[in-house]
Amino acid sequence: AVDDAIPVLFDSGIRRASHVIKAIALGADAVFLGRPYVLGLAAGGEQGVRDVLQNLLAELDLTMRLSGFPSVEDLSRECLTAGPS
Repeated sequence: AVDDAIPVLFDSGIRRASHVIKAIALGADAVFLGRPYVLGLAAGGEQGVRDVLQNLLAELDLTMRLSGFPSVEDLSRECLTAGPS
């Protein structure tokens, strides 16, 4: 949040759980999904949306555990590393 007074909402380009983790580590309080949700709906209706969300949550859990972070509360900018320049 901005000085904990204004919530930061991230919306754009979220496709994978790693994108969610990066957004939260950079300070987002919430992350919105658009395209994954719509693709699930188009491919399988209501069940397709459920499948997309379940897969995203499973990927989020796995990515967090493999990265050594038990909770999203443990994420911060310091968790991110710069890639090759």
